[in-house]
Amino acid sequence: MCGIAAIFSYRGGPPVAEPELFAIRDRMTSRGPDGAGIWISEDRLIGLAHRRLSIIDLSPAGAQPMFDDMGTFGITFNGEIYNYRELRAELRNKGFRFRSTSDTEVLLQLYADRGVAMLDSLRGMYAFALWDNRKKALLLARDPYGIKPLYYSDDGKTFRVASQVKALVAGGNIDTTPNAAAHIGFFLWGHVPDPHTLYRGIRAVPAGTSIWIEQGKSLRETGFCSVPGIFAETAHTNGRGSRKDAIRDALHDSIRRHLVADVPVGVFLSSGVDSTIVAALAAEEGGTLQTVTLGFDEYKGTRNDEAPLAEEVARLYGADHRTVRVTRRDFEDSFDHMMWSMDQPTIDGVNSYWVSRAARQAGLKVALSGLGGDELFGGYPSFRQVPRLVKTLRPFRSLKPLGRAFRVVSAPLVKHWTSPKVAGLFEYGGSYAGAYLLRRGLFMPWELPEVLDGDLAREGWKQLEDFLAIDRDIASIQSPRSRLACLESCWYMRNQLLRDSDWAGMAHSLEIRVPLVDIELLRSVGKWLGNGHPPGKRAMFDALLWPLPDAILSRPKTGFGVPVREWLLAQSANGNHERGLRGWAKLVYSHFVSNSGGRG
Repeated sequence: MCGIAAIFSYRGGPPVAEPELFAIRDRMTSRGPDGAGIWISEDRLIGLAHRRLSIIDLSPAGAQPMFDDMGTFGITFNGEIYNYRELRAELRNKGFRFRSTSDTEVLLQLYADRGVAMLDSLRGMYAFALWDNRKKALLLARDPYGIKPLYYSDDGKTFRVASQVKALVAGGNIDTTPNAAAHIGFFLWGHVPDPHTLYRGIRAVPAGTSIWIEQGKSLRETGFCSVPGIFAETAHTNGRGSRKDAIRDALHDSIRRHLVADVPVGVFLSSGVDSTIVAALAAEEGGTLQTVTLGFDEYKGTRNDEAPLAEEVARLYGADHRTVRVTRRDFEDSFDHMMWSMDQPTIDGVNSYWVSRAARQAGLKVALSGLGGDELFGGYPSFRQVPRLVKTLRPFRSLKPLGRAFRVVSAPLVKHWTSPKVAGLFEYGGSYAGAYLLRRGLFMPWELPEVLDGDLAREGWKQLEDFLAIDRDIASIQSPRSRLACLESCWYMRNQLLRDSDWAGMAHSLEIRVPLVDIELLRSVGKWLGNGHPPGKRAMFDALLWPLPDAILSRPKTGFGVPVREWLLAQSANGNHERGLRGWAKLVYSHFVSNSGGRG
């Protein structure tokens, strides 16, 4: 896990300025405290920079930016390639030689062998900028799920790249005019949806997409792997053989690959199903298992205390376990650092911030998370609620004026005694796009002028086109289960959970790996999602060799770190008349707008 940066003066822009590249790179120091590198070409048309968190090949041979022997190709890379050993063996058989044992060098040699087509061979979480000196071109790529972030700014003359929005802003040459779509997107969803950022001058590279920028030419954006596309393909493929064996093999394969590192790999362990499964599978792969759990004095002796059950699981698997207790005072003392670390506004991520700190204090550089289990194995209430709502209210889709009229009349009344979403049931509930917004939305579209400038809200709504984007994602997916799995994966998980895991982990120089968010796992499990009995959480338990405690199997699904949410509510109430997540959202937003994201 690292921080990457690049500047390319590709169409008559000024020469690359070393101070700007340094400023961008070093705003990301916590992403890579183990080392730093910078390279600028002699003609000053291109510059690459890197902050290093050493995980695979800890020697100087793994330092970046990295170049091949001839200096023809150079790369700055963030992430992990989980099939790099197989790719390395293939390349060695072709005569390629290696100076390091890093996956970074595998990417360089793979490009030399296959060009941009290399992207079809990669399995992992990654974002990189690769310089081709022969073609005077820069290649950017981001993994299919969008686990690793990658942002760019293009003013038509100079192209800038970084792992963080705030890093690009720190360089000082970015158009920071507000991007209306991002601002309303935050209030709609509680996060800023890709590819938007708060600033008009910065965009995210879409997940599963490459960008090719050649000197003197316009950039070319190409999708190379689509998660919705995989859901659509696998929904039409009936799984063959034993479902239990197929899912067991896929889960074990993903865990095995995610454990590869030259440093110890730990596990975030709560009393929930997903993290317990990940810990159990990791233990079955052998070696000493290190686990970390958050504990809160407020919940000692109650059903909300995750620590006792997590400790029981840790003992069962012989783990080296640590329970770290967090207090409200800890939260308040670290509030400024948390906001400084948060790259884009979000209503979530605080729990990840604290468990990442706990893991780092335990001496870990890498930790596995159970994120992704709910999305793939149907663990959220949305898997039941959204299809039911669509089926019930579908007749009203053809009566849009009636639904709109009901919303206009009822909205001022219902907000005083129930959720504002009730007013939009008939207008939005008859489609998957609308029903999903009602399920996941924070503020409703008609409420936006109350929390934002009216003109900004109207402009943003016009730009965002949420419903069109959601419908496009699932248009070719017929199975309701696959549709919801796709929506939760490509909206909630990608734009909020994965992004929050990245900034929260990097705030403490910790790499968070997500073995349940894996393309090959999706391809294996996806084949069974479209039938009448899609696999649920029980299928994950069936993958284990050793039985888990009955308490894990029977424990109701609860939120992770409930006391943290209570502290958020208390924090949002300070100087804010509205409590709850809405109040917290307003506090976070005001912090970003007025303080540029926190103290420097």
